[in-house]
Amino acid sequence: MSEVRSPMAGLVVKVATAVGAELNIGNTVVVLESMKLEIPVETTSSGRVVEIKVTEGDFVEEANVLVVLE
Repeated sequence: MSEVRSPMAGLVVKVATAVGAELNIGNTVVVLESMKLEIPVETTSSGRVVEIKVTEGDFVEEANVLVVLE
């Protein structure tokens, strides 16, 4: 299993994937807002989404798990 983690603290403004989705390297899974900027969080490995650990409106800290792939 592979985890997509938050690169920084921020507000989740968009969840751009769904459980069961097949993703490739570089696909955006979540968009964070930090310091008035929107930052896309991309996958660093390919796989199928098995769990989404955040919802829109959540505040995350750096290194929090956002999405789990297998």
